[in-house]
Amino acid sequence: MAGLNITELLELAALLVVVGALAGFLAGVFGIGGGAILVPVFYECFRLSGVPLEVRMPLCIGTSLAIIIPTSIRSWRAHHARGAVDHAILRQWWLPVLAGVILGSVIARYAPERLFKIVFVTVAWSAAARLLFGKEHWRLGEDMPRGPLMKAYGFVIGLLSTLMGIGGGLFSNLLMTFHGRTIHQSVATSSALAVLIAVPGAIGYVYAGWPTAALYPAVAPLQWPFALGYVSLIGAILVMPTSLLVAPLGVKAAHAMTKRQLETAFGCYLFLVGSRFAVALL
Repeated sequence: MAGLNITELLELAALLVVVGALAGFLAGVFGIGGGAILVPVFYECFRLSGVPLEVRMPLCIGTSLAIIIPTSIRSWRAHHARGAVDHAILRQWWLPVLAGVILGSVIARYAPERLFKIVFVTVAWSAAARLLFGKEHWRLGEDMPRGPLMKAYGFVIGLLSTLMGIGGGLFSNLLMTFHGRTIHQSVATSSALAVLIAVPGAIGYVYAGWPTAALYPAVAPLQWPFALGYVSLIGAILVMPTSLLVAPLGVKAAHAMTKRQLETAFGCYLFLVGSRFAVALL
C-alpha cells in the first residue's frame, strides 16, 4: 500500500486481525455477520492506505460481505446446535432475500459513494432507537405475517443488507421482535439468514466493482488492496481466521444474557457505528 511504511502496514494488519475477532464475537452475540463493525474499520484502513474516496465505501461493503460468509456459517451452526433457528421463516424468506441482494448489487455498480453512508446511518440509528427506547407493547403483530407482506420483508432485508455490507441480522432481528418472537430466537434465525445474503452479495460486489477497478489502474495493485472487484483479498484474509475462531464464544455469551441486556448492548453498538458515518456525511 503506497504511502505507508512497514511499521504502519504492520499496525494496520494487527488492527484487522483484532477486528476479525470482534466481528466474529458480534456475529455470535447478535446474529449478525459482523459487517456493522467491519465496514467502519475497513473505511479507516482503506483511507489510510490511499484508496480513492469514490470507491472506498463500496470496497468496504464488498469485503465485509465476503468475510461474513464463513463467520455467519459458523455462527448459524452453533445456534442450530442449540435448536434456536426458525427454519420455517427461512423457507419463506430465501427467494425474496435473494432478489433483494441481486438488486442491491446492481445499485452498487452505479450508485454514488454517499448513498451507502446515508443508508448505513439511517438504518443503524432507527434500529438503535427501537432497541434502546422501544416498549414491550410496540408490536406489529403476535406472529410473523404470511403471503406478500412476508415476501416484502425478505426483499427489503436483502436489498438494504447488501447496500450496508451486513448479514441481514439487523433487519430480521427487528422484524421478528416486532412480531412477537424472542430476541434469542431472532438472533439465531438471523445468523442463518446472513449466509443467504453474504454469498450472493459478495459475488455481486465482485461484479459491481470489476469495471470501476479499471478506472484506477495506478492504485489497483497497491492501495486498492489486491481486490476482486469491490472485494479486498488482503482484508478478507487477515480478518477471516480470528472471526471464525471467536464466533462460538459470542453464541455462548448471547444465550447467557437476558433479553434486555442483549437489546441494550445491540442498541448502543448500532448507535455508535451509525454515528461514525453520520460524521463522515458532514
